[in-house]
Amino acid sequence: MRYLLLLSCLLSFSASAQRLTTDAQQRLREEEDSLRVLSYEIIHGKEQNYRQKANDAFIPKLVKALKTPYSFYFPFDSVQTMAKVYPADSTFRIFTWPLENDNSTFRHYGVIQMNTKDGSLKLFPLFDNSDFSKNADTVTNNKGWIGCLYYAMIQRRYFNAEYYTLFGWDANSQTSQKKIMEMLTFKNGEPVFGGPYFSFAEDTIKKPTRNRFIIEYKRDAVASLNFNPEMDMVVYDHLISETGEEHKKYTYVPDLDFEGFKWKAGKWVHIEKVFHDALQLGKEPIVAPIDRKRIDLTRPRTAEDILQEEAEKAAEKGKKKKKP
Repeated sequence: MRYLLLLSCLLSFSASAQRLTTDAQQRLREEEDSLRVLSYEIIHGKEQNYRQKANDAFIPKLVKALKTPYSFYFPFDSVQTMAKVYPADSTFRIFTWPLENDNSTFRHYGVIQMNTKDGSLKLFPLFDNSDFSKNADTVTNNKGWIGCLYYAMIQRRYFNAEYYTLFGWDANSQTSQKKIMEMLTFKNGEPVFGGPYFSFAEDTIKKPTRNRFIIEYKRDAVASLNFNPEMDMVVYDHLISETGEEHKKYTYVPDLDFEGFKWKAGKWVHIEKVFHDALQLGKEPIVAPIDRKRIDLTRPRTAEDILQEEAEKAAEKGKKKKKP
């Protein structure tokens, strides 16, 4: 059923994309070229002043491009420093990107573009409020967004309502990084981030329901937080302080154990231990931390992604050695 739904969405998406005229596609490709240059400067500019100027120029150019009728069906694939996520029903998409300050902290920017029937632009800008909010366990609108770079989204339906679970990454600071799992819903057509959807009612020691789930860990460590379709659940690394200082999140690293969340009656219910000492073949965790220089702000990856890449590289090296 899910396959048929996805296939139907893809066919509908492809058919609607044909509404983009040849002239519109050409204009969008030209806009995309300018956006690509600016987005590179946002990430790689040597000074904060240059990065900020590039970002200030990028935002109105992006909005101008999105005003093109049916721009929703233009992928902006070459703007690789801007993360893009879509739900299964293709009713909207989210663009997010980071801006690094000289003190190694980050501010995030983003927009939600709705898929309108007449191709007109309906946009919700996302304003990063994380620097001004001490409590991240909140329910907010797009003006109080807890900024991050979204790398995945899954959709669930409950009592004729749609729930979109977002997975985000925040490079955070010089010492720690974060992974974020939160719910996006729409009330009266307006986006709502967060809500009481993360339950710990089945834990040995019960904890209050959370509006948003966040893990924070050492900057050069790798921790996974993503949906596993084979298990039909969210799986993430269990973290411990490598120095025994539980109040210092920047000392947290994976300990080769896994926790998770299972979708039950409109909530993500916490699972204290996923594998019960029986790791799935090919799902072994990464033990060694990733070198700081290998962290790519433009392409957040799960531990499983990195593990797969390392395996492919090792296999390629093996093939080269076998050649005479």
